[in-house]
Amino acid sequence: MNNMTNMTAIKRAVVCAACIALCCVLPVAFHSVGLGSVLSPMHLPVLLCGLVCGGWYGLFCGLAGPLLSSMLTGMPGAMGLMTMVPELMAYGLFSGLAMKLVRTRSLYADMYISLIAAMVLGRIVGGIAQVVTIRLMVIDLAYTAYIWIQSYFVVSFPGIVIQLILVPAVTLMLMKAKVIPTRYPKIA
Repeated sequence: MNNMTNMTAIKRAVVCAACIALCCVLPVAFHSVGLGSVLSPMHLPVLLCGLVCGGWYGLFCGLAGPLLSSMLTGMPGAMGLMTMVPELMAYGLFSGLAMKLVRTRSLYADMYISLIAAMVLGRIVGGIAQVVTIRLMVIDLAYTAYIWIQSYFVVSFPGIVIQLILVPAVTLMLMKAKVIPTRYPKIA
């Protein structure tokens, strides 16, 4: 097997379901120690799902994960769902699409290019969703580029670092455990 597209639909569905479950469990754990907003724990499984299973599975994980988590745990709340769902769907979709399109012949380069592209595009979608939510709720708040940069890059910087470390590490562990196919087989 020479790339991650060789996964069966059943294996993709199982990995996607596990990532959706992590979208419910991780926020509870992180918020219980006061680190949920800073570390963005729901982003981890959605980005992983997109990288490993592809864009459409990642998009579904980004939709189902926060909705199920909200129903089961109350996190995120209704206002949070309105901005998190589009953002997470974008993360899942773009990480999967980028991973499919980017072929540098280096797994690390492919993963980091895909992750960074998805993280930037997802944050843009999240910012747009915040503007729309503010307008729909008729909240008298000026949503500026400064607020967007502060909330999506400065406050969440530790989460960004963790995502850039953990998502590739987990992907590599899944490849080594032969849960998912390797992207580039070693040349003998």
